[in-house]
Amino acid sequence: MAFIDFLRQRGAILLMIKKNQRQINRLHVLSDGVLVWLSYLFAAWLWLGVVKGDSANMAALSGVQSYVVAALYAVWTVIVMAAFRLYRHTRLTSDLREAGMVIVSSAVALVSAAALLYLFRLQDFSRGVLGVFFVTSCAALNLKRVAMRITLKRMRARGYNQKHVVVVGGGTLAARYTETVASMPHLGIHVECSVSRRKDETAKELQSRLEAEIHGDGIDEVVVALGPDEIDQMVPVIQICEKCGTKTSVIPFYNDVIPTQPTIDAVGDLKLVQLRTTPMDEPVNAFVKRAFDIVCSLILILLTSPIMLVAVIGTKLSSPGPILFKQERVGLNKKNFMMYKFRSMKVNTTQDTGWSSSVDDRRTKFGSLIRKTSIDELPQFFNVLKGDMSIVGPRPEVPFYVEQFRESVPLYMVKYQVRPGITGWAQINGLRGDTSIPDRIRHDLWYIEHWTFWLDLKIIFRTAFGGMINAEKLR
Repeated sequence: MAFIDFLRQRGAILLMIKKNQRQINRLHVLSDGVLVWLSYLFAAWLWLGVVKGDSANMAALSGVQSYVVAALYAVWTVIVMAAFRLYRHTRLTSDLREAGMVIVSSAVALVSAAALLYLFRLQDFSRGVLGVFFVTSCAALNLKRVAMRITLKRMRARGYNQKHVVVVGGGTLAARYTETVASMPHLGIHVECSVSRRKDETAKELQSRLEAEIHGDGIDEVVVALGPDEIDQMVPVIQICEKCGTKTSVIPFYNDVIPTQPTIDAVGDLKLVQLRTTPMDEPVNAFVKRAFDIVCSLILILLTSPIMLVAVIGTKLSSPGPILFKQERVGLNKKNFMMYKFRSMKVNTTQDTGWSSSVDDRRTKFGSLIRKTSIDELPQFFNVLKGDMSIVGPRPEVPFYVEQFRESVPLYMVKYQVRPGITGWAQINGLRGDTSIPDRIRHDLWYIEHWTFWLDLKIIFRTAFGGMINAEKLR
């Protein structure tokens, strides 16, 4: 009996959580504000009280005024986070994306507050406190979200906090959706039933059956997954969902040819679904990526200049021919450019069409070494400065192979909607050199659709610590 009572109590708590979701969301916002406030108090105490011993600085905890200012800043941070839609959380939100948005919104709040300090000529405000505060608040906010996600995923995997869904459609898309959510119990999506047109059933009868299923408060969402042969039911099905006040999601029958995050534009009252827009099409994202490419390539050219000098001497002494190997590659918007590398092979007649391999006899001994360590790629930093390439992106290919792959590999040409890169998502996952082209394209498309600045940093980090030594054999 005690166990049954426990289950009843737990069920009552979960029901209360569902009915009071708005209050829980408010608690989520309030707890963020408290964490930001406490992070400032901790930063001021640690930096000025422990590290510097400077209690005279205006950032120190001196009186009620300091606590009030910290509270006002906490409110401002929460407002900025709300503007970044961090409180519109869904079960399908990416953990990494949310963590990145927390950092970006915190940075925006901090920079705007710092600008205000400068405007009021408060330049003596401790920069050390601001630095410690930024790191502490970002860590606290993200750790809280990690804890929330872990707790909710475990609850959902055990059958609690479920989202009850009705699937409309009798084709493969409806079946795929049902199978997918069943294989991911941590999402907490429970398919109550599938509604599809029965044999000899009229359209009106199908619609009446759907209305009977979703009438009331037991169903949270309807997922419409109609095939091309069922598309005539789309409008009436959505109208019934709206009549019943039930949220509706649509899996289009052309699901397999659209990206993860398409863009919708409007021409009058007509909606245009842009199938191949990418995060890098956004002006701010494009500016951030290009600015980072310029700064990063300049720094890396300076840092690697001694290595490049050794490569120049070694290439010159290894065999007759030029130091740099210049090869035409296909780049952004299918425009050709000359890509630079240190020459690692003997001059030959198949350099523009011959596919290199890990045991290529055309390699010189020194060329084999610089290819093994990726030193031959260093001149491509100058390609980045010119704007032909990016630090991170899909690898470019020679025109000879592009013409072949565009006919035989689905979606191959999509990768040329962005700048090619020195390293990329495919490369750090072992797909470089003589490897599967379809697998490379699959990784390239994932990178293009999911690009973030933090993803670029992750790829660069993994390249620097483990991705520069390839599987080629030394001669």
